[in-house]
Amino acid sequence: MARLLTEMLKGTLEGIVLASLSGRAAYGYEITARLREQGFSGIAEGTIYALLIRMEKRGLVDVEKVPSEKGPPRKVYSLNAQGREYLEEFWRTWSFLTERLEQLREGGK
Repeated sequence: MARLLTEMLKGTLEGIVLASLSGRAAYGYEITARLREQGFSGIAEGTIYALLIRMEKRGLVDVEKVPSEKGPPRKVYSLNAQGREYLEEFWRTWSFLTERLEQLREGGK
């Protein structure tokens, strides 16, 4: 199951991270910790950081550098208008897929 879960997460992780940011801004480690608390224990920090960089380049998140007590400033990510639009589309697509998958599970009705 772990391998299948990993494969399925690859396609949905961007939406999951954006959903996490819809509640409040956060830095990379904090996002990873939130996801782990919600049961996504197999997600590596490096995966989240790489994803955040891609989302920043695509204009889905805003980034603010905030001073840190321990070392260099932290990059705090927040969802912007374009990211909210993308997240809304993600949820519409998710609903479509889950409805169809449920139909298939029930025998194609």
